[in-house]
Amino acid sequence: MLLTNADGVPVDRRGVSADDPVFRRWGLWNGAVWSEAREGTNGIGTCLAEQRVLTIHRDQHFHTRNIGLSCTVAPLFDPNGRIAGALDVSSCRPGLDGLTGLVERAVTDAARRIEARAFREAFPGARIVLLPDTAADRASVPMLAVDADDVVIGATRAARLALKLTDETLKRGLPSPDRSADLDEAERAAVRRALTQAGGNVSAAAGLLGLSRATLNRKLKRLDLARGREFH
Repeated sequence: MLLTNADGVPVDRRGVSADDPVFRRWGLWNGAVWSEAREGTNGIGTCLAEQRVLTIHRDQHFHTRNIGLSCTVAPLFDPNGRIAGALDVSSCRPGLDGLTGLVERAVTDAARRIEARAFREAFPGARIVLLPDTAADRASVPMLAVDADDVVIGATRAARLALKLTDETLKRGLPSPDRSADLDEAERAAVRRALTQAGGNVSAAAGLLGLSRATLNRKLKRLDLARGREFH
């Protein structure tokens, strides 16, 4: 597993020590450059160029020296909605085609949690509002940061795309949409879907939404979802 910056350069990695010599030889190591301009079609570089979750299997790589790899990658977006890097899972073992969907889901969920945490830390005093997840941008969580005056001061990439927000729009000031009944209902639906998917497990649902358990518990009370329901 590699964490890269926006230029496709790995800045951190995790792996089995026995595989280290192979991955070091193939350049899956800190300091290598996996931009599309340098390596052609490859998991990291193509993901950063297209800013979407994807998998590049073995001979789909441009350079023959990379055809032994299968790479599944999700983009990482900063609190301003801009590309910040990528999260990559690579394997040198054949026969993984049937696991693509499972690996993509795991990498996507991890990328969403990273983005959500970075977003919350960028706006520590703000109220975080969840928007309906339309899956138009699977690697980004639709979230808004709202200040004490009910003004939107931040938006993730998915939220910017959903509401057609720009830096200029946010700079001018945008009233929080969660004060309307329609947005409250949309947020309620997003929370209910996550709880259903998690089988009523609040911690798991919070993870799916990119929230802490404490934050989700507060939302359950505000949205009147906790009354008469059994969660764990």
